[in-house]
Amino acid sequence: MDEESELIQPQDQSCWAALPDVCLCRVFWWLGDRDRSRAALVCRKWNQMMYSADLWRYRTITFSGRPSRVHASEVESALWYVKKFGRYLERLEVKFLNPYNAVLTKKFQVTMRGLLSCLSKSNNRLKSLSIQHLELDRLVWRNSIRSSFIRSLSFFLKKMGKHLDYLNLKGARLTVEQGCHILDSLSHLRNENVISELNIEDYFSHHLAVYSSPQFKKTMSTFHNLVSLNLNYNCISDELLENLCENASTLWTINIKCHIHDPHGQVIWGMSWAKLARQATNLKVNFYFERIMKYERLARILLQEIPVRSISLRSCYFSDPDWSMRPTLIDLLPTFRHTLQKLTFEFNNNHESLDEELHLLIVSCRKLFYFKIWAFLDVRFVERILKSQKERQCALRTLKVRIYTNRYETNEEDRTLREIYRKYRKLIDSELSYFVIAYPMM
Repeated sequence: MDEESELIQPQDQSCWAALPDVCLCRVFWWLGDRDRSRAALVCRKWNQMMYSADLWRYRTITFSGRPSRVHASEVESALWYVKKFGRYLERLEVKFLNPYNAVLTKKFQVTMRGLLSCLSKSNNRLKSLSIQHLELDRLVWRNSIRSSFIRSLSFFLKKMGKHLDYLNLKGARLTVEQGCHILDSLSHLRNENVISELNIEDYFSHHLAVYSSPQFKKTMSTFHNLVSLNLNYNCISDELLENLCENASTLWTINIKCHIHDPHGQVIWGMSWAKLARQATNLKVNFYFERIMKYERLARILLQEIPVRSISLRSCYFSDPDWSMRPTLIDLLPTFRHTLQKLTFEFNNNHESLDEELHLLIVSCRKLFYFKIWAFLDVRFVERILKSQKERQCALRTLKVRIYTNRYETNEEDRTLREIYRKYRKLIDSELSYFVIAYPMM
């Protein structure tokens, strides 16, 4: 019996018992909080794995603006685990989705106050913090609630600012005073901070001329280690560009959003951009334009001294018979043909044909690898691009085209696109991320 039991025992023992720690940790990594807690009850080894720092370095908490019982329990569970294992946390992302009344914003504010207070006491590892799209200028944020949240966040950043490497407060929508107060917390009792990636796109409310604020310029002068910066054009000034020269050895990317509702009439000297580009030799600037399409406005912003890497122009389906895209395609964008790598167009050009101008622009930009367009085009435009690609007149790696039509039925266009795909299938499959469709625009 003893010999028989010795033979049977290894077979009865589960292979999970001998699983190496690195493999078991990976299994736990894929589990949700509830499944992790259940797995931790299996044995002592699995319970110890529950406390592995690798499992708790990243955390995303989503607060819904349309709460349900299920979602509420998930949030409570996530908060409990953050507080219990918060000392291991390195990257935290918080989402608050479209709150519809002041009760929810108050609950969010109270919850975040407790969470941030807990982390400031137990954590010294946090490197990344993201709290996006709060839209604090909405009416659901009463003054007292907004002020309490800003106070809690500022206190947290004062304590954790010396550790943070990445801060994303996109869509906060604050006044200049409130926004600068939060950013100043990062350099509390110091003249600088260690942030290398800062996202303050839509951080300030619309209609604010942030570029004229001495307070904002002073705040930005404390950032000396920036690698990547996201912001709106209404923050750009000659003084800001001068301050960014302090980051010349590290600065790689500036992403600039320019919205029609943001003030964008300030005068920026080309020599300011030239100085920054000369000192930050690896700098690439990406522009995202929302409903700013007229040549006169674009020409004031897109100065030839800027090392532009990508440009996105979107009109959001708005049509203006007095507007023409042709001067921008012929005279302005070719200025950046030696540096442009990405182009994105979404506009309503029902009143003018632009196929020839677009094709010439693509061919002239020798570094262009990404091209996306939603516009009124002839179906054969796609064939011309593929032909140029085959003849090595361009070097695209991504081609995305939505061809607008004035008809409900797109059978004819679809048939032609299938023929074009069959003709260039070998080229497309080997070289391109390819998506082309005909779309009724009625």
